[in-house]
Amino acid sequence: MPAASKKIRGRAPVELDDIDRGLLRMLTENSRRTNNSLAEELGIAPSTCLARLNALRSAGVIRKFTVEVAPEVLGHALEALIFVRIRPGARHLMGAFSEEMRAKPGVTQLFFLGGTDDFLIHVAVRDSDDVRQFVLDNLSANPAVASTQTSLVFEHSQGTAPWL
Repeated sequence: MPAASKKIRGRAPVELDDIDRGLLRMLTENSRRTNNSLAEELGIAPSTCLARLNALRSAGVIRKFTVEVAPEVLGHALEALIFVRIRPGARHLMGAFSEEMRAKPGVTQLFFLGGTDDFLIHVAVRDSDDVRQFVLDNLSANPAVASTQTSLVFEHSQGTAPWL
């Protein structure tokens, strides 16, 4: 299993109430909202809101606050999903492969999978030539890789988290 995997073992799931869900929903939409605006919309005191936020962070529910970048504005107009299978004799290299791929320019997400494929690599690049070059340089030339399958992304949208 890649070293990047993060699992919280032995912990009971955190129970969320309506205030927690509302807080998570609002932060998912805009993580830069002020504590006062969150509290006002939730109808609670700012100190209560801050305490709830800190509790969600301490419990590991909120891992980090992040920004969503528009890759096409930066010249990376093409997104692709690349499914990767590792050779059976190279399974011991999966952790190193994972670390190496996450560090590659253009990789926006990397998934370690169960099933037919071992990894799914989400890349944002300039054009189809860049996808081709990424596959040739980083996957086809890698002795651990048995096969790849590339799919182009025509549209990418985020769904609503089921816990909200």
